[in-house]
Amino acid sequence: MSEKKPVKKVPEGKTRYFKTRQMKPTDKGYIGYETIWEPFQKEVKYKTPKRP
Repeated sequence: MSEKKPVKKVPEGKTRYFKTRQMKPTDKGYIGYETIWEPFQKEVKYKTPKRP
């Protein structure tokens, strides 16, 4: 009746702020995508200001 189509491998997507990767298919055949975000800004350790 219905035949399963072979899964096409999608290359990893790269942009300035994030990457996307294709995940493995589940039991039902759903293929998702994983998104990995890059930090937008640096975090600097807090220093207490000098007392007046």
